[in-house]
Amino acid sequence: MEGKSKGKAIAEKRIEKLLSAYVPLPMCIVNVQGKVTRASDKIDEVFKYDGIKGADIFALTGIKHGEFFSEGINEKALTLSRNDKVFKIQVGYIGNGDEKRAIVYFYDITNYETLKTMYNDEHICMATINVDNYDELTSSTSEEKRLALSTDIDKAVRQWAARGNAFIIRYKENMYFMVFENTYLEKIVENKFAILDDIREIETEADFPVTLSIGIGAGGKHPAQTDQYAAAALDLALGRGGDQAVVKKGSKIEYFGGKMQTVEKGNKGKSRIIAHAIKQLVDQSSKVIIMGHRNPDMDSFGSALGIFRIVANRNKDAYIVINSYFETLAEIYNQAKDTEVYNFINSEKAISMMDKDTLLIVLDTHRPSLTECRELLELTEKIVVIDHHRKAEEYIENATLYYMEPYASSTAELVTEILQYSGDKKNIAKLEVEGLLAGISMDTNRFAVKTGVRTFEAASWLRRSGADTTAVKRFFQTDAEAFKIKARCIADAEIKDNGLAYSVSHGHHPDIQVINAQAADELLSVKNVRASFVAGIDEKGTTVISARSLGAMNMQTIMEKLGGGGHLTTAGAQVSCTPEEALQKIQEIVDSLEGKPVKNKEEK
Repeated sequence: MEGKSKGKAIAEKRIEKLLSAYVPLPMCIVNVQGKVTRASDKIDEVFKYDGIKGADIFALTGIKHGEFFSEGINEKALTLSRNDKVFKIQVGYIGNGDEKRAIVYFYDITNYETLKTMYNDEHICMATINVDNYDELTSSTSEEKRLALSTDIDKAVRQWAARGNAFIIRYKENMYFMVFENTYLEKIVENKFAILDDIREIETEADFPVTLSIGIGAGGKHPAQTDQYAAAALDLALGRGGDQAVVKKGSKIEYFGGKMQTVEKGNKGKSRIIAHAIKQLVDQSSKVIIMGHRNPDMDSFGSALGIFRIVANRNKDAYIVINSYFETLAEIYNQAKDTEVYNFINSEKAISMMDKDTLLIVLDTHRPSLTECRELLELTEKIVVIDHHRKAEEYIENATLYYMEPYASSTAELVTEILQYSGDKKNIAKLEVEGLLAGISMDTNRFAVKTGVRTFEAASWLRRSGADTTAVKRFFQTDAEAFKIKARCIADAEIKDNGLAYSVSHGHHPDIQVINAQAADELLSVKNVRASFVAGIDEKGTTVISARSLGAMNMQTIMEKLGGGGHLTTAGAQVSCTPEEALQKIQEIVDSLEGKPVKNKEEK
C-alpha cells in the first residue's frame, strides 16, 4: 500500500510538471493551505512579478483559498482583472485529502468583455417626458410671457438631451420622446436626474414651479418592448404624483426625485367623466361589491358608504366587504350596521356571490396585496379602482376604470365629487356625508396637510348636505388607554438636530396603527420638526410604522424601502423587526438619501 501511495504521488507530481510546461494558458497549482506550489511560464500574463511560488492565492486574486476547493466553483463565473486584461477562472483538481491540489486556469476573455461593454453602452434606451400641469402653468401665465415660458422649458429639456447625444422630439406641447444610448443613462442616474432640479428653477407666474415626469425604458429585447417599458415607467411617475423619473429595466424599477407636492387640478371635468362612466358600469352590472383595504380606516369606510349610495340610487344591490376593523372605526361601523340599510359581508360571502357580471369597486388602495379580499379580483372582468395614493409597482392590472389622483387629499374627496356629479342626489343619508367628511378630515389631519381648494369645496358640499361636524369629531374619540399611549409616545420622542423626530408607541393596543398616525401628526406641530416617524407593535406582533412630513421630505420613497408606501407627506409600512430596529433602519435610509455616510455595525 505504501508503495502504491508513493507511486501515485510521483505520478501526480509528473502530471503537475507536464501541465505547467505544456498547457497553453496561464495556470497555477494551489494546495489546500492556499499556497501556490507551481505555475506555468504564461502566468506572467496575469501576475507581472517574478515568481509566485509559495505566494498566497488570496493575496494574488482576492479569492479565499477555500473557494477553489468548493463544489460548483466553475458555475460561479469568477473573473479577475489584471494588467488591463480580464481573465475567467476555471478550476480542476488532482490528488485527494490533504494532498489535494487545485489547478487554476486563467482564460483571457478581454475581447469578449470589451464587446459586452460596448454592447451594453450602445444599447438603446427610450424616454417619454411629460411637463406636469402644463395647462395650469400656461393658464396662470400672462399671454405675453406664455411663449417665453414654453421656450425656457424646451431649451432646458433639449440641452439636457444634447449632453448625452440623444435624439429628442417634441410631439405635443407638454410631451417629448427621447432616444439615447445606455452609457448616458448611467451618467444621468449617477447625477440623480439633475434636470428635475434644473427645470424647477425656471421662473413662472404661477404659485407652483415647473416639474417634469420622466419615464425611461431600458433593456428591452427589441425597440417595441423598450418603448413599452418607457410608457409603463411614465405611467408610474405620473401615478406617483409627478416631479420624478422612473427607470424600468425589465422587472427592475428605480425611482428618482419626487420632492414636490402634487399640484391640484382646477378643472373638475375628469370627475364628471368618471361619475358618468361609473353610472354606466353600475347599470350594466347585476350587482356591485365594494371593497377597501384590509383593516379599513375612516377614509376607506366613508368612501364605501358614498359609493353604496351611488349604487343604491341606480336601483342596484350593493355589498360592502369588511372582515375586521380597528376599534376607532367601531362607532361609525356600528351606526351603519344598526340602520340595516347597508349590506356588510365577509370575504367568503363575497366570493360565493361573485360572477363575471358583478362590478367590483376597489377604494383607497390599488395594490392587490392590500385589498380586503384579493381573490375577488380574479372572479370578475369589471373592476373600478378609486384611489388617491401614489402609484406603486404592484397595482391592479386588469381594471376597467382607473381613477387615481395623487393630488387629492383622500379617496373620500374623490368619491364626494363623483357623488356630486352622479346626477341623482336623492336619499343621501346623514351618516354617509358624515362618513365622507370624516374620511377627508382624517387624511388631512383635520385640514392641516395636503388640503387644496377642491378639498374645502368637497367638505362644504358635504356640510350643506347635512354633515354634522360635532358628530364627525365623535368618530375620532379614543379610549383612555390609547390616549395615554399616544401622550407617552409624544413625550418620549427623540428629536434630532436635522429636524427629524423618532418615537416608539409602547404597549399592544389593538388601535396601535391609529395611535402611531396620530402621534406622528402631533409631532409635526413641534417647532423645527420637519418629519416624524413613529413605530409600535400591533396585536399580531407586527411592527407598524407611521411617517409624516411637512413636504420637505418624501415619506413615500422612504417607506417603500421598507416594503410600505403612501404619499409625499404621509406614508407607512409594516415590518417584522422590533420598533427600535425599524427606526434605526429609517435613520440609515434618510442618511443615504441625504448623502450622509452610513455607519458600519461596528461603529454603532
